[in-house]
This record gives sequence, C-alpha cells and structure tokens, in this order.
Amino acid sequence: CAGRRVLIDCGLFQGEHSIEEENADPFGFEPSAIDAILLTHAHLDHCGRLPLLVKRGFRGEIIATAPTRELTRLVLLDAAHVQEEEARRHARGTRHKPAPGRGALYSIVEALRVVDFFGRTATLGIAIAVVEGIKATFIEAGHILGSASVVLELSEAADKRTVAFSGDLGNRGRPILRDPAPPPRADVVVMETTYGDRLHKPFDTSVEEFYGALNDTFNRGGNVVVPTFALERAQELLYYLRAGIESGRLPRATQVFLDSPMAISATAIYERYPDYYAPAATRLFRDGHDPFQFPGLHLTRELSDSMALDHLGGGAVILAGAGMCTGGRILHRLRDNLPRADCGVIFVGFAAIGTLARKIIDGARSVRIHGEEVAVSASVHTINGFSAHADQAELVAWHRAIEGVERTFLVHGESSAMERFAQALGDASIEMPALHQQVAL
Repeated sequence: CAGRRVLIDCGLFQGEHSIEEENADPFGFEPSAIDAILLTHAHLDHCGRLPLLVKRGFRGEIIATAPTRELTRLVLLDAAHVQEEEARRHARGTRHKPAPGRGALYSIVEALRVVDFFGRTATLGIAIAVVEGIKATFIEAGHILGSASVVLELSEAADKRTVAFSGDLGNRGRPILRDPAPPPRADVVVMETTYGDRLHKPFDTSVEEFYGALNDTFNRGGNVVVPTFALERAQELLYYLRAGIESGRLPRATQVFLDSPMAISATAIYERYPDYYAPAATRLFRDGHDPFQFPGLHLTRELSDSMALDHLGGGAVILAGAGMCTGGRILHRLRDNLPRADCGVIFVGFAAIGTLARKIIDGARSVRIHGEEVAVSASVHTINGFSAHADQAELVAWHRAIEGVERTFLVHGESSAMERFAQALGDASIEMPALHQQVAL
C-alpha cells in the first residue's frame, strides 16, 4: 500500500518433516523490504520465524501488545534452545552434514536479536499509524494472553480499504481470558479456520471429562501425562486442577508437576497482566488469590528435577511441553509412561497432521521417540473442549458480525477444515489462497 509493506505474523510451519523443511526456504518476499510487522500473538506458528526474518535482513518495526512482546521473547528463546538441542542430538547420530530440516534455523543469540526490533506497543482498541497509508487497530481475540485481531485501514490516493485479520480467535465464556471483541466493519476479511470443520464439546462437559480421566488413571495406580502448550493451556489446566482439588472432584493428595520451564515463566508473565483477564479472574488476582498456585503443585524448572520424574510410580499429573509432542520434555515423559497400561495420556489441544501427538491420537500402536520404538499401552484420551481456538459456530458468528464484507480469504487451517467452513458460511465471495499467491485489493 503506497509503496510500503507490512507483514502480519511470521510463524513456523509445523507437522511432517517435509513441512518443517519449508521453514528454511525463502520467504517469498525480500525481508529487508518489510517496513513493519504486526504480531497478533506469541504462539510459535505466528512468531517462530521472526529470528530468521531478522537474520535475512529485516530491519523494520515489530508492533504487538505488551503481553505478546514478553511472551514472544520467551517462546523464541525456547524454540532456539530446542532447535539447538535437536541439532546436537542428530549430529551425535551421524557423521554427515545435517540433512535439510535437521539443523537449527537460528541460535539463541539470533532469537534474542528480535527483541531489538520491537517498537511501539499496541493498546487494544486504539489505532496506530503504522506507515504512510496504513493504520492498524488491535482488538481482543481471546485466544491467549495479549492475543489480538488486527484491522487495517489502507489508503492509497483516493482508494480506501479496510481489511480485518482475525488472527487466532478464542472460545467465549472461558474463565481466564476475555471473549473475542466484536469486529468492526471491513471490506476484506482474512480468517483462520483451525476448527472450521467442527464444534467443540460444551466446556463444562470437557472439564468433567478431564476429571474423570484423571480419576480413572489414579484408580489404576498410574500417572497422567498431559502434553501441554505453555501459553494459556498450562494456566487453564492449573486453574482447573486447583478447582478440582478444592472442590473434592480430585483427591486432596493429588501431586501435580509442571514440567516445563517455559510454562513456569509464562505463568509468571500471566500474573503481571490482570487487566487482560475476564472480570472474575481479574478480581481473583486483585484480591490476592492466585488461581495457578495450590498445595501439591511442583515446578520442575531444573533438568535434574525433570529427570527425577522418570522414577514416579503413580498418582501424579505431569504437564509437560510441547503440546503437539514435537520436542521438549514431553518426549521423555511419554517414553516412560506410554508403555504402561496403568498410565494415561490426555490430549487437550490441537494436533497437526504428522506430529507425534496426532499419531498417538489416531491410534498408533507404537511410536518412535528419540530413535526408540515405544509401545502405546497407556489409555489415551482426547478432550477437544479445552481448545483455545474458536469452533465452527463461533468462527461463523464472528464473521457474520462484520458489516460490508466484499471478499473473505480463508487461511491457517487444513484444507478440509477450510472447505467445510466455506460451506458453513455459504458466501460466494470466499477464496482460499495458495502459498505466495498475490491478490490485488
């Protein structure tokens, strides 16, 4: 617009190795030509290639909400650490040069460089003049702390367009975060479709199912392993584990291990931004009650503490990252507990095709972890009601609330989900762009 270039998000591909290898490919545009980046939130699939963008020449400004700034730094440092560890592990197993997709995309130092490019902080509901001809307004998306949809006002000579980018939209009526804000009028909508093909179970039902799966495993004498996203999911699970213990739905002696340094740090960041919370949760914090802390909670930040979990006999809940089981400490916890019929694994989030989580969910009898074949004997539960993503009905409602829409572009979802969501909208102006496709507005 007016010769200026603005990028919305810059995330990692996640899934099969063939997809992961695309992360090292050219961006499809010149990084040095980007004037500004508007970052909707801090999940890796939205911010994970920022260090690579800087490494290849980006020198513009990154604009995001205050919580997103802090969480992005945390997420990128963790991603760089995991990549370096995986690259070292692979190098130990081969004398040859790392295969494509096996080397670290960026180092911890390169991840830290991204922080230097964060400029102005976005305040929800207040327009920012990004560059000449482009104004941006961030509005509440309700997905994770600090997440936002972004509405652009574009002006070039006499032409004007308003484009609404949904970012990732959250579920309504959750205990911690506020509901997504009603979107304003827009000519063009660019919309996520993660769960565009399905409806979530009622949330209260999902909470009770979660408690039931925990108690079933406790009755067998085993441990419960929960692959956990460090942002939002970990905090929500802690919230309901505390509530379950206090209400008697779970045993008073329940021991919970938060086996994720990133989730521990993220929870501390969450506690600094009570104004971004739903009213009830905000009041809890302001009254001095921390809903994420309770007797029986153990924070295993140090590696030695994490390694000690290998020897847990039973009766414990272990929350470990990453949620899609693509790396991190969850691999060790699964290696130890998957072969045990008395144990349970509870998946409470989205799992992309090709990830270890998806393979287990889809019924694999065995999986490979760190080069070792591991039998899947533990009970496996999938509880989608905890998803931080809006379901089809909520996505449709968000879109239909926008007045004046002339064109809609569906993104950020598997092709089947996009197609089902397009049918649900029933709008002839829907487009599903291909990677690197250019569109004139």
